Amino acid sequence: MDSVEKGAATSVSNPRGRPSRGRPPKLQRNSRGGQGRGVEKPPHMAALILARGGSKGIPLKNIKHLAGVPLIGWVLRAALDSGVFQSVWVSTDHDEIENVAKQFGAQVHRRSSEASKDSSTSLDAIIEFLNYHNEVDIVGNIQATSPCLHPTDLQKVAEMIREEGYDSVFSVVRRHQFRWGEIQKGVREMTEPLNLNPAKRPRRQDWDGELYENGSFYFAKRHLIEMGYLQGGKMAYYEMRAEHSVDIDVDIDWPIAEQRVLRYGYFGKEKLKEIKLFVCNIDGCLTNGHIYVSGDQKEIISYDVKDAIGISLLKKSGIEVRLISERACSKQTLSSLKLDCKMEVNVPDKLAVVDEWRKEMGLCWKEVAYLGNEVSDEECLKKVGLSGVPADACAAAQKAVGYICKSSGGRGALREFAEHIFLLMEKVINSCQK
Repeated sequence: MDSVEKGAATSVSNPRGRPSRGRPPKLQRNSRGGQGRGVEKPPHMAALILARGGSKGIPLKNIKHLAGVPLIGWVLRAALDSGVFQSVWVSTDHDEIENVAKQFGAQVHRRSSEASKDSSTSLDAIIEFLNYHNEVDIVGNIQATSPCLHPTDLQKVAEMIREEGYDSVFSVVRRHQFRWGEIQKGVREMTEPLNLNPAKRPRRQDWDGELYENGSFYFAKRHLIEMGYLQGGKMAYYEMRAEHSVDIDVDIDWPIAEQRVLRYGYFGKEKLKEIKLFVCNIDGCLTNGHIYVSGDQKEIISYDVKDAIGISLLKKSGIEVRLISERACSKQTLSSLKLDCKMEVNVPDKLAVVDEWRKEMGLCWKEVAYLGNEVSDEECLKKVGLSGVPADACAAAQKAVGYICKSSGGRGALREFAEHIFLLMEKVINSCQK
């Protein structure tokens, strides 16, 4: 169960790196209004994710794959599934980011070069967006770098604005950190405690901690933004769960972030089910797709030992593993690999065969995982509970999939996808035990 707090803020502060323009609007405290009730047409609330192409740290960071999904895809999924936005937008200046945004179902605002400079602020980009969209009354500025955001957080914030009449709401996280005054180098002074008495250091459980902005989102009404502010007016914070407060920009490096997302991220409306059947395309997934022919016209293929171990681990965990190919592969050659898997080759309709296997085992589609790489795998990838492709899969397969491996076909992709399945199955088991 989500544990969150919301409260009226007691001071006006600006989001990190976003300078204010003039004095902030007057702040109202501890007043909960009911604005908007009974109005026939609700105010238009738009989700807006800012995703500039020129990231200084990691090139095209916003679409770099995190746990098999483009970074921006995590927040787009949460925003779309929340059901509280009349529109979901990505503001970008880059073609590749635009393509990924549309792939996830978002609309795209092409940001001007003026609003895409290194010196441009988030507020500049949001105001430019509003100048082109007069229909928008409220903006939910969601940070692409917060991959553990859940739809429930966005739903509660939307309610605070629509039902309780807040002009702006921003996300915070509670931290139990003692702060000390900074001393400049070369200055011979003693540091001073800022939020504790060293003689009476409290235990963690005896101290409520402090609230810090975590940068996940900033919601504000149009009139406030047009005055140059994302925070102000009747203002409140929304406290996110600590495990959901992940900021790629600041707190964490990529490998650790992947582990956090796999454990605490939002994976879609439908609950994950335990995988019972794993199907892998042979050419380009189990193998690298290269075929060698010997002098006596025998077919020779190669595979990675890591992938063979992946198959073994899947089988040991109780998952049935089967192989499939649209090509008339040599079964004798495949048998020599000693993978001990049922296989079907020369298959014109892979979906029909996998459906037959599924029914034979008495499974629903959510209990099937599929690793494919070609157009012929597309329908299977869309149908199953867990889908994956190697890094070098064709574009059509990548668009249909839930997980894109870092490894190429025949170079460890199967083992990598198997590890991904194990992590998600641990998530399923943990959720069942709660």
